[in-house]
Amino acid sequence: MGLEESSGKGVHKDDIINALKGHVKEGHKFNPMSPLSEEDPGYIKIPSSEDRVHCLVSVMPADKMAFLRESIIQKMRDIRLAATDMGIPQMVILTRVDEACPSVRKDVKNIYLSKYIKEKMEQCSAKLGVPVNCILPVKNYHEEIDLNEDMDVLLLRALRQMVDFADDFIKNIPLKITPKGN
Repeated sequence: MGLEESSGKGVHKDDIINALKGHVKEGHKFNPMSPLSEEDPGYIKIPSSEDRVHCLVSVMPADKMAFLRESIIQKMRDIRLAATDMGIPQMVILTRVDEACPSVRKDVKNIYLSKYIKEKMEQCSAKLGVPVNCILPVKNYHEEIDLNEDMDVLLLRALRQMVDFADDFIKNIPLKITPKGN
């Protein structure tokens, strides 16, 4: 279940925002017809810092970005703005770049040389409001049988950025100090 139209198939925007805040229990089954409420058994009333999201990562397909409906883009923007209000760092993984650009399809090393991929990153930035330096293009494994070091470098770079963003966020969470005896 993803961000599909609100026709009863996608996760409700409020559920994602509740997940960002840490109010959603592990393993909760989302109901696209109604968002999680405080009365639901899957709701955590007082989330710990471990329950909260430490980095919001959106995934955007480079070859299908132009076909995404405005309602889905708006849902992503709303979630991103809520994350911004909570101080949660954000990034976008721009996937399927090889499907979007013939030069990258030939050689993934061309990813940062491609003007087309740069344009896609700028379009993604404009649509979602995420800075271009927080948009990381990657090539998906989908036809490959063996590992490809050039693809792995891009994927590991994106993973490293996620970990660094989350680590920085955790380091800046104010600690709750409980007086002795309580």
